[in-house]
Amino acid sequence: MPKKVASLEKISKTYGRGNLTVKALDNINLEIYKGDYLAVMGASGSGKSTAMNIIGCLDRPSGGIYKLNDIPIENLSDDELAEIRSQQLGFVFQQFHLLSDATALENVILPMIYAGVNAEQREERGKKALEKVGLSERMNNRPNQLSGGQQQRVAIARAIINNPALLLADEPTGALDSKTTEDVLDLFDKLHKSGITIVLVTHEDEVANRAKKIAKFKDGRIVALKDN
Repeated sequence: MPKKVASLEKISKTYGRGNLTVKALDNINLEIYKGDYLAVMGASGSGKSTAMNIIGCLDRPSGGIYKLNDIPIENLSDDELAEIRSQQLGFVFQQFHLLSDATALENVILPMIYAGVNAEQREERGKKALEKVGLSERMNNRPNQLSGGQQQRVAIARAIINNPALLLADEPTGALDSKTTEDVLDLFDKLHKSGITIVLVTHEDEVANRAKKIAKFKDGRIVALKDN
């Protein structure tokens, strides 16, 4: 049986107070195992982004228990959560969030600086990560010298640099054209085959169909969970 990486047990999330409350998540249960490639789908307001924020330790649930690698996160301090994010999670967003005056390699090694990895090791691991995403020729280019697809590859290399327990991708192809989307999805396939556990939020069927499991959200609940 594969190791359980993350588990959401009766998780709810409410925003606002008194009569002005909005229930973004309503008692959801979800388990993510090592080696999973899970697509999270749903319309705007379905709760999928809130669930992603809780899985990524960017937000805390209002109720229920969320465990990452068997550690319940609700009682951890903000500093402890920040440490978990930097050591156990990798993030890829629709916007690439690259530093504009830094090279591809400098962008990729940033998380290792926060994690206290020494300079020599940082450079070696950074180069390997860029190689993995097919950008070994572009290490010294700045973001404005790279296409959108190449910038997203740099962001993916940065996300996997600390060997995260979970790679979380929120609409990672939302800003890309269809050909570049294919290339980036091929890369996710390759990373998944190399053993990386991926959770990807999307509203596009063709993106979700690349995953091995699909969870559909509606009105703050998971209405379908199926193998793909």
